[in-house]
Amino acid sequence: MIRAGWDRLRLFNIGELFAHRGRTTMAMIVMGVSAGLLVSVFSISGSITGSVDKLTHSLGGKAALEISGVTDAGFDQSLLQQIRAVSGVGTAVPMVRQSIGADENRALLIGADQSVSELGGDLEGPLKEQAAKLLTVSNGVLVGAGMGHKEGDKFQLGSVTATVAGVIDDPAAAKINGGHIAIALLPVAQKISDRAGRLDSVQIIAAPNTDVDQLRSELTKVVAGRAVVADPDLRSAQAGGAIMLVRYSTLASSAAALIVSSFLIYNAMSMAVAQRRPTLSLLRAMGGKRAPMIRDLLAEAALLGLFGGLIGAILGIFMGRSAIHQLPAAIVNSVESRTEYQVPGYAVPVAVLACVLASVLAAAIAARQVYKVAPIEALAPIGVGSADTVRPLLRWTAGILGLAIVTGAAVLAKADLGRLSIGSISLAIAGAVVLCFAATDPIVRAVAGVARLFGAPGALGATTIERAPRRVWATVMTVMIGVTAIVAIGNASRNMVSAATDSFEGLARTDVFVSPTAMEQFPTGPLLPPDLKDKLRDIPGVGGVGAAQMAFATLGRGRVMLQAYEGGVARTTALDSISEADQARMAAGQGVVISRDVARSLGVHEGSDLTLPTPTGEHHVQVLRVVPYFSAIAGVVVLDLDIMRQWYQRPGETIVGIDFAPGADPAKTMAAIRAAVPADIHVDTGRAAVTAISSSVRQGSSISAAILWITVLVSAVALLNTLMLSVLDRRRELGVLRAMGTSRRFLLRTVLTEAAGIGVTGALLGLGVGSAVHYLGTFALGHAIGMDIAYHPSPLLVAYAFIALALSLLGAVPPALRAARLPIVEAIAID
Repeated sequence: MIRAGWDRLRLFNIGELFAHRGRTTMAMIVMGVSAGLLVSVFSISGSITGSVDKLTHSLGGKAALEISGVTDAGFDQSLLQQIRAVSGVGTAVPMVRQSIGADENRALLIGADQSVSELGGDLEGPLKEQAAKLLTVSNGVLVGAGMGHKEGDKFQLGSVTATVAGVIDDPAAAKINGGHIAIALLPVAQKISDRAGRLDSVQIIAAPNTDVDQLRSELTKVVAGRAVVADPDLRSAQAGGAIMLVRYSTLASSAAALIVSSFLIYNAMSMAVAQRRPTLSLLRAMGGKRAPMIRDLLAEAALLGLFGGLIGAILGIFMGRSAIHQLPAAIVNSVESRTEYQVPGYAVPVAVLACVLASVLAAAIAARQVYKVAPIEALAPIGVGSADTVRPLLRWTAGILGLAIVTGAAVLAKADLGRLSIGSISLAIAGAVVLCFAATDPIVRAVAGVARLFGAPGALGATTIERAPRRVWATVMTVMIGVTAIVAIGNASRNMVSAATDSFEGLARTDVFVSPTAMEQFPTGPLLPPDLKDKLRDIPGVGGVGAAQMAFATLGRGRVMLQAYEGGVARTTALDSISEADQARMAAGQGVVISRDVARSLGVHEGSDLTLPTPTGEHHVQVLRVVPYFSAIAGVVVLDLDIMRQWYQRPGETIVGIDFAPGADPAKTMAAIRAAVPADIHVDTGRAAVTAISSSVRQGSSISAAILWITVLVSAVALLNTLMLSVLDRRRELGVLRAMGTSRRFLLRTVLTEAAGIGVTGALLGLGVGSAVHYLGTFALGHAIGMDIAYHPSPLLVAYAFIALALSLLGAVPPALRAARLPIVEAIAID
């Protein structure tokens, strides 16, 4: 029985795939593009979280828990003895972990004592071999091979001149942070980072037979809010939050491509069923059952999805490697580790499975024709049998379901569910497709009506259109989805960039910013030199100088960005509404201002009490205001600068804002500022900072935009494939027309009018649906980034629709040329 099933599949299905190589190739290409997009999206987010996770496990080894600093200021080393005294703590390994350098020179400084060998991580072997060298070299460090140093080299590391005591080139250790590591004894690392008596992390190895949950509870009581007790994977979870918005938006765009691919498979399988009607009829007349025929068609579709998905997955690996370099620097630098490109283990299987399922589902809908056609009816031309009609009950059911889906999408978009609200965009598009299925007949009539506008060739094209309503509807949907995705997601993203840029316009009020990293990266450290602010104040032409701090901190299981300002410097427009009374309460340490996403995640609102864990213990404050703020990387907690310095033990500042004195020469003053600032510190004008931040936001949405235009190209391929199938299906008919004297030009125009009818109708539907989804998308993206986004329909809506339409119509050129060049004798000879 198995052999018979295989022979039937080989002869009637796999054989057909080879017989129609063009159709098979097109279907596999489109499915491959979809799989490639999915793999690249998974790889982008997986590279960020995977790099952090890899570093965490390499350093943490056997640690069951990690006690980490609330911010990068760490916590007091005196807490270590209290931690070691807790029952159930087998070994407590203290560490200093700090990022050093920037951009391509970014590395991780690790400081530890002899107890680090008990963790059994990737550093265990190299440290056993070379740890003794650290004891004999002043300010000695072991460096990874990626640092580019050799033993004996001296180089500036933090606040000291370090000497390379040894180079770690062990294969396992070389993978840690891409080999960009510097390891020192704990006191030396504290000296390098200028943080004497402070720790960043304590790795906890539990004693045998210890209840880890109970141990976590006991340690939480001991640290009393001065540090964070969590599983070692907390860092990975927090890193995932930084990339989540990019992941959701790109997934929504990739889903559109997968839906278009499904329609192409539907069309291909519908044509396959239509072309095989004589064969299917013969099998049915000989006693063949419908069920095996259906299973064979589904297996055929599964093969298309499988091989297309596998080919696309390989392509996606390379696409992801290219896309990872397009991520905004703020996202890449917001995590501790260097981002190394990684393809998660689930990426390829999930992408291939999605393609297989989409193919099988699309084929299952097309294969229903086998059930609906009687043996004698299967010999009838396309459009004559009942297989090409839709029952009224099914239409009404689709209409009700479509309305329910669209309503659900609207509710999801309006509900403040954070980044989950982005799902409303894909849901709304899906609902529109279901509604269009209910309106198949009017849509097909509209396509035929557009074709008839082109005279006699259009009339012939309209006849062809009306004979294959299902195929025409599916092709219209591919065009509609491509245009909808561009109009809806593209314009909603543009509105988001505009809103984000407007929220940072307040930075332009400050003439110059001095920060350790570029302003678009949200400078959270290291702290600026302590005497720099006074030097800048004494420069001729400088009228006012203000300080600010930014720092990432753990709040709950999430990560927020602490921001504190002095004298109004570096304020964003969203924070201008804070009243003087609220500022006074903030200065007294009684309250804070938080962004919407922080309020949502913590379940608090204006007037709620909030407990902030800090290195100096827990502090109880009131939520004074909940403000909109661009929170694509992390939510924001705003507090007074002096309070932040006291509670979080971070003296100094990470930003200095400068205003020119009245009548000062901006060029000369700027030159004097640059001369006074060390070369590795960034100096930018306020306007340049706004431009850089808006460019970074735009860069973050560029990946999604690229995927959208790929979706339009997929739609063009779908139209090409469908029209080519139509031409091949009508070769005999076209040959008869040529034999009767019809010109090649007439046939060329006939196929082009079909494409015009499909393209124009699809583009108009896409423009209408896209505009509605664009409106919903502004709410969804607003909830995702924690701020208000204004809906601004743009004249570019129509331009996008025309561009997408033009790309789609390009797909009609090859089939039209094929029809015009069809040899008469060959066409008539076909049975």
